[in-house]
Amino acid sequence: MRNEKLLSTLGNCINHCNYCADACLDEDNVKMMKDCIRTDRVCAEVCSTLNQVLVTGYKNVEGLVKYCIEICNACADECGKHDHQHCEDCAKACRECAKACEAYLA
Repeated sequence: MRNEKLLSTLGNCINHCNYCADACLDEDNVKMMKDCIRTDRVCAEVCSTLNQVLVTGYKNVEGLVKYCIEICNACADECGKHDHQHCEDCAKACRECAKACEAYLA
């Protein structure tokens, strides 16, 4: 399948963002984690949308890929503010996803 590497990286990011958002809900100070949870949820949705569009073979995806890079970087930055392992893992997955999207556009 075309774009297999990007699709795999998107899936990894989606999984980490969903896990991180859920794990944040179990933290002692959930209110402190609200921006992380929201960013995780949006990042997972954008990556999921890009994943679904890429599978169709539709060609006009540059704008969506650029937005995916933007939201993945924002999510990595937000998760990077927290010491929790799930946040650190999510930040790493988001950075990898942004890089894969950049490579796709190159």
